[in-house]
Amino acid sequence: MSLLNTRNSLLLNIKSAIEEIITADNQSISTFVITDTLRHDILNILVTYSDKIPHPANGDGNHSQTLIRWQILAYVAGIDLTIAKWFESHLDALSILHEVGYSEATQGLWAIWAAEGHPDPIRYQQGKISGTKSWCSGANIVHYGLMTYRDEQGQSQLLVVNMKQDGISIDNGAWQAVGMQATDTATIQFHQVTASNVGAANAYLERVGFWHGAAGVAACWYGATTSLADYLIKAYQQKPNDYKAMYLGQIGTALAVTQQYFHHVSHLIDSQPNRSHELAIRQLRANVEQLAREVIETVGLALGAAPFCGNAHFARLAADLPVFIRQSHGAFDLQKIGELSSTLTSESITASTDGEENIWQL
Repeated sequence: MSLLNTRNSLLLNIKSAIEEIITADNQSISTFVITDTLRHDILNILVTYSDKIPHPANGDGNHSQTLIRWQILAYVAGIDLTIAKWFESHLDALSILHEVGYSEATQGLWAIWAAEGHPDPIRYQQGKISGTKSWCSGANIVHYGLMTYRDEQGQSQLLVVNMKQDGISIDNGAWQAVGMQATDTATIQFHQVTASNVGAANAYLERVGFWHGAAGVAACWYGATTSLADYLIKAYQQKPNDYKAMYLGQIGTALAVTQQYFHHVSHLIDSQPNRSHELAIRQLRANVEQLAREVIETVGLALGAAPFCGNAHFARLAADLPVFIRQSHGAFDLQKIGELSSTLTSESITASTDGEENIWQL
């Protein structure tokens, strides 16, 4: 992994544990065919490391704790994006609970479900919820769901619900995607199910950690992208030619720039933990999305159909990644980047004596 840092001993331990599982299944890390059993075995190992993985914005001044977290997510994503989707959601839920001051035990597998807009929205009264939540990944496997809902005043609230109780109906029928098919993404109906409210009103959206968590998703996209790019490196090493070298130079340059931007943004978060860094993180996500599309296309041009058709690991990543990056919001994200950039430019000009400040100057 290009984000791998030898100082990240936690990642090295996780990597060793996962490779041991895959090897015990008589497979190779770069070509293995994943089964439901293997996928859940890997996930279970990862969950045991949850309390050791740093929350974002917990830098110690020597090296970035946020980067350590992203390195782990990128490594997992390079293995399998379904596992990465589940584990990133689990870690994000734990970080949100930490930020809102939730003090109860958090053992087991968690998920954060924040999609809204269903015509039968979640309603919470006297410790019970009813209603429907869409786009819930891991619906059948998680122990606890951390969910958003809108109260009668329209404010965003957070609920914790134990998923191992009566009154919960899970419907996977709406999920028709081929990519990310194994994520167990479902629509969940709740019928007078016990839940508890956590945090203050609007805490989920207004906390600075909202954007720190959004960058963790981009680390997953990046990890899968580097795994796909690695196939081109290996193909060139085995059978060099000028065209492979050209394509490798093209994506290698883009990957290196994005890698350095991850380092830069992680430093921003750790050095200024009380700021959201929304603009930098939106730009990071937009960059990684563009990079992922470029790598999928370019590696295909360089290697042809062979890895898409004959390599289970490559084919799975190539099918999953285009679906996962649609967690980005495309034109809306670019619009917000433009608005935020314009605001920064206006502030710079106002503070300047010559009126010629430019936020992109070296």
